Amino acid sequence: MSFDSLLAAGKYGDLTSYFSMDYLMFFLPLTILIYSIVGAKQKKYVLLATSYVFFWLISGKLVVYLALSTIFIHYFGIWFDRLHCSEKACLEQTEKENRKAVKAEYLHRKRLVLAFAAAVHIGLLLVLKYSAFFTENVNTVLTLLKVPVQILIPEYVMPIGISFFTMQAVSYVFDVYRGTIKADDNILRLALFMSFFPQIVEGPICRYEQTANSLWKVSKIEHKNLVFGLQRILFGMMKKMVIADRLNPLIEEVFTNFENYDGGIVAIAGVCYTIQLYMEFSGTMDAVIGTAQIFGVKLPENFARPFFSKTISEFWMRWHITLGAWFKDYIFYPVTLSKPVKKITSKLKKKTGSHFALVVASAIALFFVWFCNGLWHGAAWNYIFFGMYHFVLILMGNVVEPFVKQMKKGLHINSNWFGYRVFQMLRTSILVVIGELFFRGHGLKSGLIMFKKMLTEFSLAGFNIETMESLGIDGYDIGIACVAILFVFVISVMKERGIEIRESLAKRNVVIRWALMYALILFIIIFGAYGLGYIPVDPIYANF
Repeated sequence: MSFDSLLAAGKYGDLTSYFSMDYLMFFLPLTILIYSIVGAKQKKYVLLATSYVFFWLISGKLVVYLALSTIFIHYFGIWFDRLHCSEKACLEQTEKENRKAVKAEYLHRKRLVLAFAAAVHIGLLLVLKYSAFFTENVNTVLTLLKVPVQILIPEYVMPIGISFFTMQAVSYVFDVYRGTIKADDNILRLALFMSFFPQIVEGPICRYEQTANSLWKVSKIEHKNLVFGLQRILFGMMKKMVIADRLNPLIEEVFTNFENYDGGIVAIAGVCYTIQLYMEFSGTMDAVIGTAQIFGVKLPENFARPFFSKTISEFWMRWHITLGAWFKDYIFYPVTLSKPVKKITSKLKKKTGSHFALVVASAIALFFVWFCNGLWHGAAWNYIFFGMYHFVLILMGNVVEPFVKQMKKGLHINSNWFGYRVFQMLRTSILVVIGELFFRGHGLKSGLIMFKKMLTEFSLAGFNIETMESLGIDGYDIGIACVAILFVFVISVMKERGIEIRESLAKRNVVIRWALMYALILFIIIFGAYGLGYIPVDPIYANF
């Protein structure tokens, strides 16, 4: 990285990939070096400074969004704390029969402050990310109605990772409002929680109580954390460079020119994209969590072997875990426990029984969750459709669950039978792949056409080496990708069975440990998808 590049702040996009040479050979080693040199009390400030430098390098002056978000939640938190203390003092001086009115008054005040805080953060995100989408659709409606008016489509520049750090900010404000955590009066600790450089681009979405104090109490780098962290970074790099990037030419070609291919090739592209997305995102999480571990910080896991899931609900408990947890805590539960939904549930329980009443209540909440989930991924109809697709699948699963149990009981099907579990996993994976067609497609219409091709023009007759080569990959690429996927699968099976692989490896002879480490490095160097003929693939989830 040259000095000129450093001055070109906000234009240094290569740093957004945690597998770029600029990050791995310059930024991370330099950060570790400075961190190791300074005294114990200065280490947290090194992490804070390097986090802001990192964000400045990739976003330039847009770093002001991150700084202002931190300042706002700091003072909103203090505001809530003062309201909590004032309420407590007031209740102590109030007669018992009047306390309910006092609580209601303070609840009203706190809700106004919460609405203000949400409007600042979520409102800004909505304006920056979705105003163009909204305006385009309004213009379309006006055209259909033959109204001779067109609204100017706004254009805004957004900092990378704004969705991620906005959700962290909102979770902090909500938790202080609820009294789950106490407001932090140290704005620098809050700033480090918001900006920690490994997670700022693609998450995971952390809660204050998960990471803030551990970030502020960092100590010297331990040998075990350094080795384990580097091992995980390398494993993530293998997923990204050997599998995800190698599959990209085929995916890009088919999804761009899907009209030229039959349903079989479209299905193969859908499977490849699903694999690419998992390897890319989970590989990046390996790098993020591994980097944090080097500094002794434990970040929450974001993936838990999702393709072993037996239902779509379980899949989303294992995929992008922190996003799902955020939606559950800050959208699903509040909607479920809201007065209108509780009234509906109460009435339905009397008329139809508890199961149907609970299904309706969860359906209302799930609708909001999945509408927001789809929209969170992007301002486009295909993302909204993607959210609604999974909403319908999960709702159907909830509705038929009692009938499925009765059917299995009547047919004497053992849920733990290996064959049945494999069937469930394959069924879930197929449904996921179908959803990814719409997620990756260039618009909703292209997703629908590809899905139709899969149903009406499915054939594997065109699947051969010649066709693959025309799609940008050859037998060599397919073989290497399959070997690497098999390696990830074996590791996943071991972890699913509770085997702590790195702990077990640490007990082996030092020669064996380093031989395996160098073997993985050589595997990435020799078989990684880079160099002539390969176009570097930007981090997929950084765009969300």
